[in-house]
Amino acid sequence: MTDQTASAVVPLEAGRWQDYLALLKPRVMSLVVFTAFTGMVCSGQAMDPLLATVAILCIAIGAGGSAALNMAYDADIDALMKRTRNRPVPAGRVQPADALALGIALSLFSVGIMGLAVNWLSAGLLAFTILFYAIVYTLWLKRRTTQNIVIGGLAGALPPVVGWAAASGTAPLNAWILVAIVFFWTPPHFWALSLYTTTDYAKAGVPMLPVVKGAKATRIQVLLYSLLLAPVGLAPVLTGLGGPIYLAVSGLGAAGLLILAVRLLRSHAGEPAPPLPNGRKEGLYDVRAAARPARDLFAFSLLYLFGLFAALLIERTPLIAGLGLRL
Repeated sequence: MTDQTASAVVPLEAGRWQDYLALLKPRVMSLVVFTAFTGMVCSGQAMDPLLATVAILCIAIGAGGSAALNMAYDADIDALMKRTRNRPVPAGRVQPADALALGIALSLFSVGIMGLAVNWLSAGLLAFTILFYAIVYTLWLKRRTTQNIVIGGLAGALPPVVGWAAASGTAPLNAWILVAIVFFWTPPHFWALSLYTTTDYAKAGVPMLPVVKGAKATRIQVLLYSLLLAPVGLAPVLTGLGGPIYLAVSGLGAAGLLILAVRLLRSHAGEPAPPLPNGRKEGLYDVRAAARPARDLFAFSLLYLFGLFAALLIERTPLIAGLGLRL
């Protein structure tokens, strides 16, 4: 950690419980829990409600632990970016050592309880997920390569197979198809975000694709990964995992995603914009008109992923399943 980090994290006030909760990245945790729960339900295995609750809590705590480890290490670059500078560590409300200790404790606790209470396959997959995010992505990839979120995206893609393994003790093809959906969804989702936060990443020295290769190359890559994601998103229909509801949602969602990706390609999102008039500064969440296609794709991609996993859950509700709505 640099000297700049140390100066950036001198405590301004004692950390509140809300600051320690923020270290766990609750919004990211909610997506992890949702996809893991979907994997658990899609396994088709009845699971004791108490054990299912323990498994979901372990996955959530593990995700929070890895997030705290990430924030402990990334305090220096977080302090330089508008989007992240108010996080507890760069803002000085939590010391890096405290975030590190919390992350290690939560990670060990979640894996240990998962193994002892549920099964060791799911515990092993959870441990791999935490280590991949904290070490491979945070320590190695993020500051060294434009492929940081492509390779590192595997960590965020694994929760469905962790949930599946928790329920069934197995990790079959359908579980890995769910992993593949999240994996191929990650690049267009985060590169769209990076197109309207390029200045922040450049200031922090993070080699995101638009910083290194330029906005046009990034827009092309967003379209290419969207083209890859569309058939992967339809794959559950071919294996029997998804039914007609899933087919409709994935088909319409893929069409919307591709339309927005083409619109983004034709835009100037991510390219340098002239200064605002009268010396006005941009707010934290301001998005210039030229960058709105990137913002729109980023927002729609969240809806798309939620729709896919929600459709799988809906098809497995007793009422829908009882109607036999399967292909």
